Amino acid sequence: MGPESAPARAVTGAAPCWIRRLLVGTVLMAVIIVGGTAFRVWQVARVDGDRPVDAVVVLGAAQYDGEPSPVLAARLRHALALYQDGLAPRIVTVGGKQAGDLYTEAEAGRRYLTARGVPAAAIDMVDEGTDTLGSLKSVATRAGQEGWSSVLVVSDPWHSLRARTMARDAGLDAWTSPTRSGPVVQTRETQARYIFRETGALLYYRLTHASAETENTGLG
Repeated sequence: MGPESAPARAVTGAAPCWIRRLLVGTVLMAVIIVGGTAFRVWQVARVDGDRPVDAVVVLGAAQYDGEPSPVLAARLRHALALYQDGLAPRIVTVGGKQAGDLYTEAEAGRRYLTARGVPAAAIDMVDEGTDTLGSLKSVATRAGQEGWSSVLVVSDPWHSLRARTMARDAGLDAWTSPTRSGPVVQTRETQARYIFRETGALLYYRLTHASAETENTGLG
């Protein structure tokens, strides 16, 4: 019995070792994927893709009785500067409304821009979608109807990679031009929180092709 039991013990001992290696490998792979995604979120946030395009698309965020929230106002100011620099002949404002709202995010954006001298004819309002994915799909549909395709997507820096990914998946020739002002970019703590959240939301989108809901932020 003695000589025969040694191999059996060796085989039995090998199983936990194999399982440990599998677990360690899985954890390392997860760390690499999450860390790599977080780095790309940070990297794309630092890049301005400014170039001549068919349209500047301003992603929606909260509005209050037709007045843009500080987050949305920062995006609109940046889109206005791009338009004034001649990078696009039109600005597309997007976003629906919450229950009880009188105005959509797209309408609040149009009001803001026209009050600052942008001709109404140069503003294309897409007041559909309650998150980034739905809004960008609606923009892609409008682009197909009107015969344009290239866009600069304006949002907050940390949202840029996911927004660009969704826009390209929707069929748009998309680049990003993130705003450098507003509450989302004021402190390192805020930036770290948004990078963490966007990393999770982007991984979720890549796995499911659905939007991670982030209500009232314009980052859904």
